[in-house]
Amino acid sequence: MTVRRVSAFLVACALVPLRLGAQGTTLAPLPVPTVTLSLAEALRLAERNSPILRQSNTALAPARLGVRQAYASFAPSLRVDGGMGYTGTGQSQFGAFFARTSPFITSNFSIGLGWTFDGRTLARPAQAKATLAAANADLVATGNTVATDVTTQFLSALQAQAQVSVSRTQVERNSDFLVLAQARYRVGQANLLDVKQAEVARGTSEVTLLNAEQRAAESKLELYRRIGLDVPDDVTTVALADSFVVTEPTWKRADLTSAAMDANPQLAAFRSRERAAEAGVRAAKADYFPTLSANAGWSGFTQQFTDSDLLVGNATRSAQGSLTQCPFANRAIALGVAGGAPQTCAPGTFGLDATGAALQPDQLAAVRDQNSIFPFDFRRQPFQANLRISLPIFDNFSRELRVSQARAEQLNADERTRGRAQQLQADVASRLISVQTAYKTTLVQARNRDAARDQAQLARDRYRIGSGSSLEVTDAQAAVARAEGDYVNAVYNYHIAVAALELAVGRPLR
Repeated sequence: MTVRRVSAFLVACALVPLRLGAQGTTLAPLPVPTVTLSLAEALRLAERNSPILRQSNTALAPARLGVRQAYASFAPSLRVDGGMGYTGTGQSQFGAFFARTSPFITSNFSIGLGWTFDGRTLARPAQAKATLAAANADLVATGNTVATDVTTQFLSALQAQAQVSVSRTQVERNSDFLVLAQARYRVGQANLLDVKQAEVARGTSEVTLLNAEQRAAESKLELYRRIGLDVPDDVTTVALADSFVVTEPTWKRADLTSAAMDANPQLAAFRSRERAAEAGVRAAKADYFPTLSANAGWSGFTQQFTDSDLLVGNATRSAQGSLTQCPFANRAIALGVAGGAPQTCAPGTFGLDATGAALQPDQLAAVRDQNSIFPFDFRRQPFQANLRISLPIFDNFSRELRVSQARAEQLNADERTRGRAQQLQADVASRLISVQTAYKTTLVQARNRDAARDQAQLARDRYRIGSGSSLEVTDAQAAVARAEGDYVNAVYNYHIAVAALELAVGRPLR
């Protein structure tokens, strides 16, 4: 190598940082974040907006109303009925005679009080309160699951975001290497193959960066979905801000298991369902008790004929008939055949005018007024009330079947609770092992990352002075990218494992 070529090579190597700055401008600039989202804020938003939580909240309203209804069953029920009707004209038969009837309209009302007291009335409040407690426990358990789900996705989004940084750094490394290879090629210290290999390495890392950015954006979109928020217009402007420290797990399995038995919301929900099943058995047994019921009611009706002239005619004929029978009635009284006082056999005595052919005006008005009662001038009916007690003796084993079904449900609830407790113990033990393994993995991956960085630096230095090959550099830089990515995965796998352990225990551990 001549002194001139060596000088040119050294100048090119000195210019590498300057060319690097120019080469780095090909990278897409990082988006300026306009929204910063922390884990605490994400959890608060999920508590208000998560569709799963809001669906669970809807189950509370019927359960609360069930408690009110259970206590209200001790009070009597009130019923109010009313109606109207119409009957057209026709003929009615009276013995051998037929008489034309007027169309008429009717209205009626009834007010009833009812009260029933039996064994189920006594058992219903306890059963309703147990159901409400179970609904509350289910809501807490669902909230814990949603919180863990959001936390896990938040960590996954941070992990994807960190992988973008790893990929971006790798693009910068490969860009540096390309500048170095081009410089060495210009001074004759490298061949065109080195330059092309460096270009391929940079292109491959740029594709990796694009894929990493896509995964980061998709992770944020999924985070927003799990929180229950609408997706922002540009998800790249959302920055996830939070720090999670990797610390050596010092928890004891026995302590975690004991805490899970006391605090795990899912287990608490199973226990609440178990108590609700026990209340169901007591309610089923209450069918053996007697039933006491009482009823009281008031009612009335109206009936108004639409053809008042027909009524007037009937009243006139009735009065004329009484006037005709008056002499015979007085004779019977005089002979002692009938009792009472004799009447004056005159038309006015029976409400007829002097001719006896029509009703007097006041009698005519009275007939019309008595018919004008629709719809609210009710004729009250007598008050009615009754009290009844019944004791079931044999109902074709229906009660026995209900009790048996309730007991079977209680036994199933007991076994579900016992199975959930055993599953919880296994989950705590398994997830604690996962946390411990994940912690050790982060330590190993940290050493691998540092070693890979040293290896890459050594390969670049060897290539810069002409002692190494471009293949060594590309292999070393690919290895450091893998090591840095593996370290990022190890760190967030540790945090995700801790979140899974917290879900099993039922409370935060950090």
